[in-house]
This record gives sequence, structure tokens and C-alpha cells, in this order.
Amino acid sequence: MVYRRTHQVVKRLAARRSAILAAAREAAAEGGMAAVQIAPVAVRANVAAGTVYRYFPSKAELISELISEVSRDELAAIRRAADAAPGPSSALAAAVTTVAVHTLSQRRLAWGILAEPVDVDVSASRLASRREIAGEIAARIDAAVRAGHLPAQDTALAATALLGALHEALVGPLAPDNLEDPAKMRDAVQTVTLLALRAVGVMDARARGLVVQQTLLPTTKALVGAAG
Repeated sequence: MVYRRTHQVVKRLAARRSAILAAAREAAAEGGMAAVQIAPVAVRANVAAGTVYRYFPSKAELISELISEVSRDELAAIRRAADAAPGPSSALAAAVTTVAVHTLSQRRLAWGILAEPVDVDVSASRLASRREIAGEIAARIDAAVRAGHLPAQDTALAATALLGALHEALVGPLAPDNLEDPAKMRDAVQTVTLLALRAVGVMDARARGLVVQQTLLPTTKALVGAAG
């Protein structure tokens, strides 16, 4: 007879996998990707190291899945914020603001996902992560162009440029210090969102209005407050 896992067994296995990923995420948020090691992650997840290897046969697979999970969460947040906006320009502003807030809310984790040197190859996961988020930003730019709110442009290239600018400004080597302070974080989010909107062709007065609109949204205020 072929053994079939019961619903409870499947649920328990999924919960254990989630616990391991949550432990890896906590480790990366606290100490960067260098802190994502099998034994310490196992301790955090309250499982044996061998159990971690059953789910993730190598550290590269564990970190790659961590990158994918964090990116999926961010992408879902971007879509929720943009879909709730009243129009395509507001949706673009919401998407950019969400990227900025998520990047700043856990800067060490964001840097680890993006570019921190890792002793295993996770380049494919990193590239897939950036491609998906850039694609979402491009879709929002494209919607605003088709609605006549923005001039015609290469939306894929514009989205890539915006995403690179956001990341470099907020977590790159030249990013300002003390962005953990809620007021400075809010100012930084407003600055980069305004820059992004101007860059794709939103007139200054309209861009400023969209930035103020985003700052007043409950979700944005909650995220900024949580980062403090």
C-alpha cells in the first residue's frame, strides 16, 4: 500500500518549514546573511540541524528560499497598496512608497536580500526578486502612461532605474545614517517617492500632492511607526 500523508502531517511539515524560514529571516534581520547558518537557525526554530537539511539540503537553498519569501511578501504588499489606490498615478506613488517603507523598515535584511556578499551562490534568487518587483513597478508606470497621466517612455527601463535609485539611496553604501528614526524615515520615504514621480514625468505640484496622499494613508503611517 502506498503511504499517503494525512492532512495533519502535511500541515505539520508546512509549519516546520515556515518556522525554519522565520528563524532564518530573524537571523538575517539581526546579523545579515552571514548570520544565516544551519546550526543557529535550527536552534532558533527549535529543531535539529538535520531537520533543517531535510527541508533545505544546503545553506544556498535556505538563503535562496529566504530571498524568495521576503520578495513575495514585498510584492504582495506593493500590489495591495497599488490596487487600493484611486487611480493609476496614485497606484504608482503607492507602489514606490511601499518599496521605500519595506526597504527602510528592515535595512539589514533588505541589504542582505539585495547585495550583501554571501559565501554561496544566490544570484538567481536575487535576480528573480528584482525582476518581479521591477515588473510590478513597470506595470504601474505603464498604466499611468496609457491613462495619459505620464509621457510615453520605456516603462521597463524606467522601473529598473527607479528601483535601483530607491535601493541605492536607502540601503546602499552611500545611504544616510539614522534612518531608524521615524521622522527621518518619513522624510526619506517622501524624498525618494517625490524623486521617482518626477523622474517618470509627474508634474511637480501633482507629485507633491501624491506624496502627501501616501503619507496620510493608515498603512503607510503604520509601517513607518513599526520601523521606529
